[in-house]
Amino acid sequence: MEDVVNAVVLVTNFLVVPATAYGCQLALGALGVTLVYGVLRFSNFAHGEIMAFGAMVTVLVTWLLQSWGVGFGPLPTALLALPAGMAVTAGLCLLMDRWVFRFYRRSKAPPVMLLVVSVGLMFVINGLVRFVIGPADRVFTDGTRFLLTVREFKALTGLSEGLAVKTTQTLSVVVAVVLVAALFWFLERTRTGKSMRAFSDNEDLALLSGVSPEKVVAVTWLIVGALAAVAGTLYGLDKSFKPFTFLSLLLPIFAAAIVGGLGNPLGAIVGGFVVAFSEVFLTYPYRKFLAYLGPEGWRPDGLMQFLSTDYKFAVSFVILVVVLLVKPTGVFSGKSS
Repeated sequence: MEDVVNAVVLVTNFLVVPATAYGCQLALGALGVTLVYGVLRFSNFAHGEIMAFGAMVTVLVTWLLQSWGVGFGPLPTALLALPAGMAVTAGLCLLMDRWVFRFYRRSKAPPVMLLVVSVGLMFVINGLVRFVIGPADRVFTDGTRFLLTVREFKALTGLSEGLAVKTTQTLSVVVAVVLVAALFWFLERTRTGKSMRAFSDNEDLALLSGVSPEKVVAVTWLIVGALAAVAGTLYGLDKSFKPFTFLSLLLPIFAAAIVGGLGNPLGAIVGGFVVAFSEVFLTYPYRKFLAYLGPEGWRPDGLMQFLSTDYKFAVSFVILVVVLLVKPTGVFSGKSS
């Protein structure tokens, strides 16, 4: 029986806890993508770099606060800097819309044109981030690293396997839950949120009802920028901040949004967890786990790993392709046009 418990703890420590934190980060990123698609009718390929920009601003403000001797006790100082990152990133999104997207929107350009424009902005923002902060890894986590360490867990339970919970993993879950709850309350309960939903469902009818399109667009970009900054910062805290990482993170974010259904916020959240758990579970070596469940003294040959960690993002690609082939509108039937 103890071996079974050790196997469960092992899986929880190396799979469930990291995948849950990663799923929260992907869900916040996918929410930004799905809001842009639902309201503005195009796929924003610059979203990964907007996340990188928001994380960069948060990192710079965090360093400034640390140089002043300002801290947040056991929590990362980045939490104090995050509102600045959210505000500046939201401002960037408004400038992008005013200087770039508004022209094509008023010209009634097709969605594919806006997509191409977003690709151009992706490279511009990526270059800006690398120019300001550099291409190297930036670790900006401080405070208490673990809420629960392996040693503490072993001493408490007497088991062979330990369970560690990082502060940043807990923050990812808590912040994601709070933001998602606030977003759904905003969309369901406020007049502006209802206007956004009406504009997303039927633009012509919303205009006839007196909905201001410019206000809806502006609010959408403000929310998208804030969510992107939070998602990028949480990912950087949990791993490390490196500009190029967010370029590759665009694939699992879009996979998450498409799995749930582009334009459906609930679907984006579910899709984030589907992609995160798929990536982590398919790239984990199960040798030790199976040894606990097998006969005493038996160990399987090899790592018992479905895929190497080098192919982690290939999982997102396969999920994306399968969903597009089987159910292009996603599990929750998002917008298909």
